[in-house]
Amino acid sequence: MAAAYQSHPEIADALAMKRRGLTLALLTFTYFFSYMDRQILAILLERIKADLLLTDTQLGLLSGLVFAIFYATLGIPVARLADRTSRRNIIAASLTIWSAMTALCGLAQNFTQLMLFRIGVGIGEAGSSPPSHSIIADLYPPEKRASAMAVYSLGVVLGAGFGTLIGGVVAHSYGWRIAMMTVGLPGIVLAVLVRLFMVEPRRGLSDVARAVAAPMPSVGQGFASMWASAPARHLVVGVTLTSMIGYALTGWGPSYIQRSLGISMLDISRYIALPGALFGAVSALAGGKIADMLARRHGLHVQAWVVLAMKGLSLPFALAFYLIDAPVIAIGSYFVSLIFANSYLGPSFALIQHLAPLQIRAIWAAITLLVINLVGLGLGPTMVGWLSDLLKPGFGEDSLRYALIIIVLMTPWALFHYWRAGVLLKRAEDVAR
Repeated sequence: MAAAYQSHPEIADALAMKRRGLTLALLTFTYFFSYMDRQILAILLERIKADLLLTDTQLGLLSGLVFAIFYATLGIPVARLADRTSRRNIIAASLTIWSAMTALCGLAQNFTQLMLFRIGVGIGEAGSSPPSHSIIADLYPPEKRASAMAVYSLGVVLGAGFGTLIGGVVAHSYGWRIAMMTVGLPGIVLAVLVRLFMVEPRRGLSDVARAVAAPMPSVGQGFASMWASAPARHLVVGVTLTSMIGYALTGWGPSYIQRSLGISMLDISRYIALPGALFGAVSALAGGKIADMLARRHGLHVQAWVVLAMKGLSLPFALAFYLIDAPVIAIGSYFVSLIFANSYLGPSFALIQHLAPLQIRAIWAAITLLVINLVGLGLGPTMVGWLSDLLKPGFGEDSLRYALIIIVLMTPWALFHYWRAGVLLKRAEDVAR
């Protein structure tokens, strides 16, 4: 593709735009496999706990910090490479690595072995999202970017949902080890398709006015430029806190449903996972569409306030899920919360990519994901496991319920930062007029 740009740039650009739907689909499927391989652990936690004799704290580490440290920190050097070389090739190689490591998790005989394979999954997945964000930003202009990012974010909700569905059904019949292999191995086939059919667009293709020649900034300059942007700072804090809450709830949700609501792993997979994934998908798509529609009328700042409104509507239903003992009402509240809960993904990442300098879009994405995953993914599930063990003497099997309630109650903190980001973006737009 690089040679094509040098010799016939207009033809290469036309091909990239013509096939951007296919590229977005491949990126979304890659993200789907990423989350399916990452989140399958949630539905298998109770089986793994019984088989390997683990504590909730150890399970929380496997779901959170152990995975997140490598996933987050390696994202920076991978993003640096992605801003210089083929993003498509990086994504294909990364997909191969994490898929193989997920399958190997099924061979683990103790905590240490499972931890090492989970680290391998984290190392592989580090190479997926930063270059994907960068490619999407190059293929879609600002007024369509939130919708494109929302389509990409379907990988989160559908991957988590189908990971629960497939993992629970397979584990019920064949055990948790075969479930790991079942979701891991097909990703290697997808990696081949990504390498063969994904288009590598020219950097800045959809931002022609901003695509000026300039030296490649350093990673340090990437951090400095993001820190210097007050709206970006608030967006990163907001999306990090929101992700921490989300990772904690999705990572421990199936265990909570089994322990406190008395619903079996198989029934969760059959009757809750797929509807939950569909509600989450509607939320993600609607969030992006609404954000783009309102941004065209009122300016990009309103996208931050869309997240504020949607997450605010989700909060009471999320609390009801953990406070109500009646399974039918509790699960109904959970589904309603999902209609609003995943709306933050598309607008958050689109705004951050809009604010990022063209030459370091992948670096900004990696910095965002570094913070999200070290704090959000690293601390969220780990904190719940620690709190559950801490509260167990007083609350017994309900200790997990109260640990999750504590996490949900952090939502207003995240909402403040989305409100503030919208205020700062609006000021900048008013000055630019």
